[in-house]
Order: sequence, then structure tokens, then C-alpha cells
Amino acid sequence: MSKITTEKLHHALKHFFGYDEFRLTQQSIIESVLDREDTLAIMPTGAGKSICYQLPAMLLPGITIVISPLIALMKDQVDALQANGIYGAFLNSSQSPDEQRRIIEDAKKGAIKLLYIAPERIPANSDTFFTFLKGLNPSLFAIDEAHCISSWGHDFRPEYLKLAILKKQFPGIPVIALTASADKVTQKDIVEKLALSHPKIYISSFNRPNINYYIQPKKNAFGHILEYIKKHKDDCGIIYALSRASTEDIAGNLHKAGIKAAYYHAGMDSAERGRVQEAFQRDEYKVIVATIAFGMGIDKSNVRFVIHHDVSKNVEGYYQETGRAGRDGLRSDAILFYSFGDIMKLRRFAEVEGNPQQSAISQKKLQLMQEYCEHEGCRRQYLMQYFGEQFPAYCGSCDYCLSSLEEKDATVDAQKLLSAVFRTGERYGAGYIIDFIRGSASEKIQPDHKLLKTYGIGKELKKEEWQWMVQQLLYHHFLDKTEDQYATLKLNEKSWKVLKGESQIKLVLRKEKEVVAEEQEPEYDPRLLKILKGVRFDFAERENVPDYNIIADNSLVEMAIYLPETFDELKHISGFGDYKVSKYGAGFLKVIKEFAKEHNLPSRMHFKTPKRATKEKKERKEKPAVGNTMHTTFAMFNDGMSVAEIADQRRLSPMTIETHLSVFVATGEIDISKFVSNSKLSQILSVIKSSGQTHALKPIKDLLSDDYTYGEIRMAMEYYKRINS
Repeated sequence: MSKITTEKLHHALKHFFGYDEFRLTQQSIIESVLDREDTLAIMPTGAGKSICYQLPAMLLPGITIVISPLIALMKDQVDALQANGIYGAFLNSSQSPDEQRRIIEDAKKGAIKLLYIAPERIPANSDTFFTFLKGLNPSLFAIDEAHCISSWGHDFRPEYLKLAILKKQFPGIPVIALTASADKVTQKDIVEKLALSHPKIYISSFNRPNINYYIQPKKNAFGHILEYIKKHKDDCGIIYALSRASTEDIAGNLHKAGIKAAYYHAGMDSAERGRVQEAFQRDEYKVIVATIAFGMGIDKSNVRFVIHHDVSKNVEGYYQETGRAGRDGLRSDAILFYSFGDIMKLRRFAEVEGNPQQSAISQKKLQLMQEYCEHEGCRRQYLMQYFGEQFPAYCGSCDYCLSSLEEKDATVDAQKLLSAVFRTGERYGAGYIIDFIRGSASEKIQPDHKLLKTYGIGKELKKEEWQWMVQQLLYHHFLDKTEDQYATLKLNEKSWKVLKGESQIKLVLRKEKEVVAEEQEPEYDPRLLKILKGVRFDFAERENVPDYNIIADNSLVEMAIYLPETFDELKHISGFGDYKVSKYGAGFLKVIKEFAKEHNLPSRMHFKTPKRATKEKKERKEKPAVGNTMHTTFAMFNDGMSVAEIADQRRLSPMTIETHLSVFVATGEIDISKFVSNSKLSQILSVIKSSGQTHALKPIKDLLSDDYTYGEIRMAMEYYKRINS
């Protein structure tokens, strides 16, 4: 164990960075690094990964070397360090020879605490560069975006493979590898390819509770995007698109609509990309429309929304891209427009010429992304479970959990579709079958197929409704499809039972989105917040850095709420370390005092939650935020109302009410016996245990008699997960 006490760690955190407490696993990671142990840290975007090496750098002797993949990210990190009074620097190709010589001389003199370099620099000139590094006597190597070393990762970079040489050249120096998204296979790859020695591995919760996840059908996507942005005209956001042409088209149309938008993609020259990125960081552009080339290189804390105009190639990339929203902890949205056509396009792009193994990996990851988009359940739960983390079936802040649900008998429609698959010879994909069943006059429908009695049998349903039906039949295994590029639909044993009338199909249908009470915002005067933003802008202009490098939005909100009057009180505002208080405090306090005096407002600092004691605490797993609508249901149930009565009064389906209450069964706040008898519970638990199915209700229902309802199965499933967690 390091000799630095917990109390000293907290003091350093407050002094250098202005925070009262560590987040997630930060403290354990930092203690591991200070104990000179190799460490792998996996934390969600915006959770404070950089502090895990920046704080040790300030407490260790000598210099810390940070390997970072993007030039813009280096500059942003160094600007943020210098705003906290820490001398950091970077070496990369954007600098002149004179600048590089000056930084090298400063490093040799011991004037730099953190030096950022690109991974390409090490193998490109290894002998000379390692001689330079050894002369600096580094205390720590930090490798950011460590997933780039793994071919299983979503952003594989071959230059990262040579970073294992660090352990050979500096065997006694600890290495910390950091990433926001790595499944178990990628984690193993990182450890092996960096040659980490018996590393400590810390995996924080992947949950970003302040991000709301929505997936919408890709129908008039631009119209929906424009409507959303106009409602959030003061917010910054990123729109991701697959092609360079799409980014230019979308940005151009937004600009015509009066939105301050620009595009960003790899086809632009580096100077123009840099200009756009810097303008976005300074809020000169409110919206950037970009390919995935944009985002990793910024640390902008006030991005309020991330929209995917097209489907991402894999879940890791999607998770990391959505994580660019809400880095300051304030409420933000992640919206994806889904179409099966995007999946078909991406299947072609997923093929890596001459590398069948990498192609197979890419195709599998794309398949899981498709499953996420088509998943009929909580989006957040799917994401958490993808990364190996358990999560309840209701988050209260995704499109599924905010929808009203009802059960629908879909047997007749399913028979029509399955019959169409059979009559056309099980040789076609979903697109052809849907056009066939809807009676399309398209020339692609073969003439002999137009003579079949099933041709046009499904005209009464829209194309999107049949697409949903195909997704549901595949999801519940009433239909199979081939894994090749044609994704041909095939019948199976369960298909034939439906066709013969031996089995019914009941599907959960999502209706219109439920109206949910907005989270109550903290009380503050928006006029004061605007004034504080103006003060911050002036500081940023003077120092030629983005606004958020001075202080984040959440800190401005805290000042507007609590109205600090003195330097000591300002130290209790999150983000104000000693350096920032001394450098910027007078400017902020001046306008707060003037505003408070003009409007006769007293300081509210006595309402601010005091700092938690700095004694060491056991890690506690975060519980998901519970929505207001769910608490309303819970309160009504506790008042003695039945599920049916609550559903009727709240104008929601009984299934939605049962979903709400199942969360409280999962926490133990409602006794399972209120919903399921002991005999039924025993039987359901037995089936769950033997099948291994703890998420989807339909497979469990199929293994039980008709006496068991979906509500009983849902309650028992949540109870099972609680007693086995």
C-alpha cells in the first residue's frame, strides 16, 4: 500500500482539481498506481479517467508520459491541466521544430509533470526517443484509449501493438491502461498485448444515468432532427452519419434552417478539421455533423445531445459516441434512427479484404448492434449486459421504458408472413417477402410469385409494421435467417406449429410514448446563469481556450443556485480547486454579489450538501435512477389499489403498471407473494433456473402452462435475479 493516506489523496483532489470526492473506482485505481502496480482501468466516458493518472502524476516524483492517439485530444488535455495550474505539454507533428525543442528542454529540466505523445512516435524513432525518455526518469506511463490495441476492439490501431516495448525498456515503471469501452475479450487482449505484469483491473459501472437513450424508426429522420434541435436551440450536440456526403448534406440543410452547424470528416484537410473542431469547442457552432472520425479528440463537457442519423457499426462504438453527451453530469439525450437498410449497407463494409478473422469479428459485432436496435426491452439494460453488468429491466429513461405496452395476439399476421416465406421457397430476405405480402407492383417481384394466393395478403399493414413483425418473429425464434449477406428467411419447427394452428403468438406492442413528468431542475435564476457564462467566456477569450476548460456548466449552475459570497465558500463549488479560486474567483464572485444585492437574494451555501467525510469507504454499486412515473405507481399500490385500478386511473396498460412494480420486487420493497403464489413461484423459478433465461419472458412462458401470466413471470424473474445477485 502507498504511504499516501486517504486524507492526503482527498486533499490533493480538491487542491488540484476542485472536487470533494472521488467518483466510481477512481480512488482504488489511483492507490494501485501509487503502489507502482500495472493497472487496467475501464470507466465510462465522462467518468473522470484522466484524473486516474493526472492525480498520481502530481504525487509521484518526476514526469508521467501519456500515450494519446489524437493531436486534438492532447491539446485539450494540456489546456485543461494548465487551467488548473499544472504544467503539462505535448509533442506531435503539429508543432514547429523550435516548439518541440523548447518542450524537450523543459522536460529535461523537470519543469513538466505530464508529457503527451502519440503512439506513432515510439516505433518511428525508437532508439533516439527511448534515450530521451530514459533521461527523463519517468515515474508512470499512461496509455489512453487502450482498446485501440485490440483487434477485437471497435477502433483497432496497429501502431498500438508496439507499445508492449514500454515494459521491456522500463520494466520497473508502472503502466496504467485506460478505456471507456472494452468487453471481456478486449480486456484480455489489452493486458496481453501491452505485456502488463499481474495488473490490477478495475471495471466501473458502465451506466451513464444522466443519458436518456432513444431509438426511433428512420422515417423522415432529418425532419425529426430539425424539430429536436429547434426545441433545444441553446444546446450543443453531435450528429453522426456514415458517409462524408451525408455529413455535408445534413449540415447544409441545418444551416439553411438557421442552425449554426458544420460538418467534419476525414476527407477535409487537417487545417479545416482543426478550425471546425475549435469553433465547436468555443460554441461558435452549436451542432457538428460528423463521421466517427470526430469525437475521440474532444473533451467538451457541455454536449447535450448525440444523434445517430445512421446505425453504428458496433455497440462499443455506439456506446462511446453516445458517451460524448453529458460529460458534466447534466441530463442529455442519445437518439438513434434505425433502419434495416443501414444494417445491409454495413454488412458489406464489415468485410476486411484478406482477413477473414477480422471480417467475422466485425460481422458478429454488427449483428449485436442490430439486436440492440431491434431489442424489445430496456435499452440501458441491454447496454449494461453487453458489457457484463447486471441491470434491472426498467430504467425509466429510454424509449422502451417510457412507452405504454400492451399484449397483442399476432397469430394471424404471423401466419400470413410465414406462409409467404414458404410459398416463395424460403429463398428470399425480409425486404422481398414484405414487398410480396403487401402486393408490390415492383418488377423485382417475380411474375410467377404474383400468381400465388399469398401475394398481397398483407396490404392492410404498413411496411414498417411488417418489418416489426419480422423482427419479433426472429427475436422470439419463430423464424430463422441465414448469416450470409442475403439474410434469407427460413422456417423452423416453431414456424410450422404456428402455420398449423398448434401454437399462438402473443407479442408485446409498444404504443405511444407515455408522458413522463420532467425531472425538477434545481432552482436558480437563468439571468444569473447567463451572466456567469459571460464571465467565463471573457476568461476563455483572454486565455484562448474553450469555455469549459475554465469551468464546466455544472459548476456555473451550482454557483447560480447557492450564491457563494467568499473565496472560502467558492471552494465548496465543484470544480474550483485552489488555483482556479485564486485565478478566477474574484470575477465570478463580483457578479454574483451584484446580482444578489440587486435582487435581494441571500447566500444559500448553507443548503449545499457538506463534503462527505474522507474516511475510506467500501465501494457501493450504484442503483439506477428510478423515474417519477414509477414512484407514482408504487405509491398508489401502497395505498391499496390493484394493478387494474392503477392502470385505469393512470390511463396506462396493466402490463406497464406491472413493469413499474416489478422494479420494487427486484429491490425487495414489494413482497413477491403479493403477485405470485408460493406454488407458482416455485415452478417459475425452476424453469428460469433450468433454462438459464433471465431476461425474455416469452421463452419462459412457452415452457409453462397457460395458467401462468406474463405479469407473474416478470415478477418472479425480478425476484430470481434479486436472490441470486
